[in-house]
Amino acid sequence: MNRLSAYIKIVRPYNFLITFLTVFIAAFVTYKGEFPLTKVLLAAITASLTMSAGNIINDIYDLNGDKINHPGRPLPSGIISLQSACVYYFILLAVSLFLSIYISNLNFAVNLLAVILLYLYSYKLKRIALTGNLVVSLLTGLVFVYGGITVNNIYNSIIPALFAFLINLIREIVKDMEDAEGDMREGIISFPSKYGAKIANNTIVTLSISLILFTLFPYISGLYSHYYIAVILVLVIPILIYFLISLLKDNSRKNLNKLSFILKLDMVFGLFAVYVGK
Repeated sequence: MNRLSAYIKIVRPYNFLITFLTVFIAAFVTYKGEFPLTKVLLAAITASLTMSAGNIINDIYDLNGDKINHPGRPLPSGIISLQSACVYYFILLAVSLFLSIYISNLNFAVNLLAVILLYLYSYKLKRIALTGNLVVSLLTGLVFVYGGITVNNIYNSIIPALFAFLINLIREIVKDMEDAEGDMREGIISFPSKYGAKIANNTIVTLSISLILFTLFPYISGLYSHYYIAVILVLVIPILIYFLISLLKDNSRKNLNKLSFILKLDMVFGLFAVYVGK
């Protein structure tokens, strides 16, 4: 790995792309009237830069553990020095925050909040059972709020943001269940490893039922049209029910990995429901 590829790898280019597309999708499903393409592109870039900086600070705080668990990564391998990583982190943050000012003051404020949450997550919160999951899910929801602010329609972003928060919180716990054995070996106290699979299962069931009820609310309250409820009843809720039945039948690592992907797919269907029903 040469130095340039190491600087690319440390920011997780796949995650950069996912964040970029998510902001674009968030703006697309929430806008009304004209679509401010330049502002949306700036929002997608700034959110992706903030997420990239978050990956760097996470690797900085994980350096000692990664020397054992992931010695080939840019920092533990020594291709990027700790000092260079810190400089890289602050450069990405500076560019992201500076550009977000040109979108709006509110975009800047939300971006700054995301920066703070990502730092606190890497520094301490990810090591606290469930707290780290909540922060990751909150950041996912904030991406949709960020997109909604960009198109001057924060109100329309609330429903998809809450949906994204809930389904990602469920998925975060499922992923922790999948990694519970490895986490315990490495001394990571996740929610399932601390409280056990039974309580984790019950928490997921409670959250999933809450999510199902929540998906009905926008239609019942008249916020979205019958196109929305059609997608919800045909795709989103049946997939969630299948997910719950499968989870309660099989807690194997292989099945949990499959269910994590299914939840990601269901999130896409949920956003599609919001778009066609707005």
